[in-house]
Amino acid sequence: MSSGAVGSTPSVPPTPDVRPGLLLRNARVGLDGPLRHVLISGGRVAAVRDERPAAGAGVQDVDLEGATLLPGLWDAHVHSVQWAQARRRIDLRGARSAREAADLVRPHVRSSEPAVGFGFRDALWPDEPDKSLLPAAHPVVLISNDLHTIWLSPAALALIGRGDHPTGVLRDGECYQALAALPPPPLDLLDRWVAEATAAAAELGVTGLLDFEFADNVTDWLRRVGEQAVAVRVTCSIPGSRLDEAIARGLRTGDPVPGSGGLLEVGPVKIFLDGSLNTRTACCDDPYPGSGGCGRLEMAPDELVGTMALAARHGLHPAVHAIGDLAASIALDAFDSVGCPGRIEHAQLVRAADFARFARPGLVAGVQPAHAPDDREVADTAWRGRTSRAFAYADLLAAGATLELGSDAPVAPLDPWDGIASAVARTDDERPPWHPEQAIPLRAALAAAGRGRTAVQVGDPADLMILERDPSLLTPEELRRPAVLGTLLGGRWTHRRSL
Repeated sequence: MSSGAVGSTPSVPPTPDVRPGLLLRNARVGLDGPLRHVLISGGRVAAVRDERPAAGAGVQDVDLEGATLLPGLWDAHVHSVQWAQARRRIDLRGARSAREAADLVRPHVRSSEPAVGFGFRDALWPDEPDKSLLPAAHPVVLISNDLHTIWLSPAALALIGRGDHPTGVLRDGECYQALAALPPPPLDLLDRWVAEATAAAAELGVTGLLDFEFADNVTDWLRRVGEQAVAVRVTCSIPGSRLDEAIARGLRTGDPVPGSGGLLEVGPVKIFLDGSLNTRTACCDDPYPGSGGCGRLEMAPDELVGTMALAARHGLHPAVHAIGDLAASIALDAFDSVGCPGRIEHAQLVRAADFARFARPGLVAGVQPAHAPDDREVADTAWRGRTSRAFAYADLLAAGATLELGSDAPVAPLDPWDGIASAVARTDDERPPWHPEQAIPLRAALAAAGRGRTAVQVGDPADLMILERDPSLLTPEELRRPAVLGTLLGGRWTHRRSL
């Protein structure tokens, strides 16, 4: 497959009929595209013409003056509630040790509410996080940048019934359970925060996201679109722990959610197979330096096959979290055994012999390019000698894999341009590109960030973004922060600036 052939256009939920229509004049349609006039009617692209089409009475007329019109972007891996809350949490990303992280939190400790921090990376710290470093009498909750570790004070441990935990540091499965057990903010407040996060995403050209929150996402998003101004389409994943419930409800991947006005569809079932790089629990062929361990599996291979087969029999596609190379190989084996469509999420380290296996029909590799510059130092240490096949997007594309880009927000910000620029440049600062041979072309990155859409075509949903400048003319740094003049969802403005 060529670098530009990244995925195929998936089924799209029906778009609500939006009146009046919209005429976008003098748009440069596509990368390095010609000037065209684009008519939108009923929420879809009705015409793309050299000459101005007859728009009819009541049609809004907007002159783009040569701005670039492209398909809107999708973030194919988001934890919406965690992201909405992380935008309001204590920032721990700069902490260089456990003691420094604890010191960053202390000024925020108040008697009336828990102190919640987010973003620490402990893989290279010189000391170990421990509950003894945190204020004992106040609930303090510190969440790692990859969402795989939670560090709790004695009072916070007592709050979730784990007061006897020896260190206060819980990883992977125990971490997810602890997160779910913490008292949430009021539901209406949390829903408003999530809706505000979708509005911020629309300002970046985002028209859709795949939500992997650990929740009943179908129910939660149906409530939100009924009560909040939601600015994106949402594919609602199903946590593996809710598989039986989803089957009983008759949910099927790809089906529109009734009552959502075309904004929601049922997504895949999320299945955790291994841990993460930063926690050194991603399951790998080779041991981590100094530990002697190779990570761990969250479920045995035969259990994975059984769970996937159960989901597939009921029309639910699996999305398998697999970060280490052994985990990715086991996931591929399971797809070979079950023969169903689905996704492998992350695929951060891949065996050389396994790249070609990602080309199987119906399989999507959901990857997060912004993680490569974020985690390069950890990878150079933990995966020493193997990083040529880490975050290896060029090799995946060359093998014929279908890529979809996500952020894994809040692991990285919900900002597809951060991922696009990282995929193209393989760095996000003054450091030289890391394994530049794994960079991918801009056109391929945009397609992977747009669910395979590369062009504005008649009949497509009018989920579009308007950029001040053609992205192909931007430097890598400019590509990270393009000027998005407008975003349309089904022909409705969700963001509009200077137009």
